[in-house]
Amino acid sequence: MTLLFTIVLIAASCFMVLLVLLHKGRGGGMSDMFGGGVSSSLGGSSVAERNLDRLTVGIGVIWFACVIALGLLLAYQN
Repeated sequence: MTLLFTIVLIAASCFMVLLVLLHKGRGGGMSDMFGGGVSSSLGGSSVAERNLDRLTVGIGVIWFACVIALGLLLAYQN
């Protein structure tokens, strides 16, 4: 079980780094290279940027759950 959570944690960490790099920063980010820079004037941010935000939060929740699960598994391991 520990091995499974470790593998998921490593995969989520790598994916999280990729997602954070795709976000738009102050002067634009790598997301501009892939069409994320085209934003509508009504919403303030594009659909691609909102979906990227949602995906980043979801992967962050998975990452956090894996860290907690590994901590509990290792703390109560016989």
